[in-house]
Amino acid sequence: MNAVPELTENELIELQLLLEAIHLKYGYDFRGYSLWSVGRRLTQFRVERGMRTFLDVAAAALHDASFFHSLMPFFSVSVTSLFRDPAFYATLREAVLPRLRSWPHVKVWHAGCATGEEVYSHAILLREAGLLPRCTLYATDISQPALDTAKAGVYSLEVMRRGAANYHEAGGEGTLSDAYRARYDAAVMDGELRRRVTFARHNLAMDSSFGEMQVIFCRNVLIYFSEALQNKVLELFWESLDHGGFLCLGDKESLTFSSVADRFEAVSETARVYKKIVPRG
Repeated sequence: MNAVPELTENELIELQLLLEAIHLKYGYDFRGYSLWSVGRRLTQFRVERGMRTFLDVAAAALHDASFFHSLMPFFSVSVTSLFRDPAFYATLREAVLPRLRSWPHVKVWHAGCATGEEVYSHAILLREAGLLPRCTLYATDISQPALDTAKAGVYSLEVMRRGAANYHEAGGEGTLSDAYRARYDAAVMDGELRRRVTFARHNLAMDSSFGEMQVIFCRNVLIYFSEALQNKVLELFWESLDHGGFLCLGDKESLTFSSVADRFEAVSETARVYKKIVPRG
């Protein structure tokens, strides 16, 4: 992909007007997203569509709902893979899963699940630990096409090949092929894994939680938000977690200097795994 040049002052103003127009017309609030990140992706969209300015994009979005829906995927970053970051999954297996046994039923929220590979990765670990029968997983994303892929659970055999290497590096106890059925040039995730997951559309910038959770995953999503929106979402996660519940972030994200920093303790700062605590004072 070609590098996207820095936005000019006028382009930044136009971009903010576009985000405001989307909020007023459709109710989606992307105004707290990082302007650099959104601008980079929407510049790509604009160039692909042969549009000169962000105001052209705004006008088309306001008058054509189908155009707006074609724009929506560019607000969602679907970079994911099976057992992405094996060291994180090794920490999850060793430091988190054993503690989940104290709950009679475990609810897990994967926020910003993209196309679902990491949701299934976690479900595989839960099954290997004997915890899956008592777990319900909720997987949400703002992108309907990504959710459709995740719900179908169909991936290329190349995705599975790369995932198998990550799985073993993460300390997998069996073989990844136990988790899917090969069909021609694709693989379908096992039905038991898919039945444990409820997929739903959700906008972290606007929507509320799904109830009290024992684990929340939101990995490599917050980096695309402004600091204010990051804190808003972290407050939402705090409210959504059971006492002693776990929050799992991406490797470039941290609770340090956030508004909830004193309400979590690090299970592993390296793996970005935190546990909800009662703050002192």
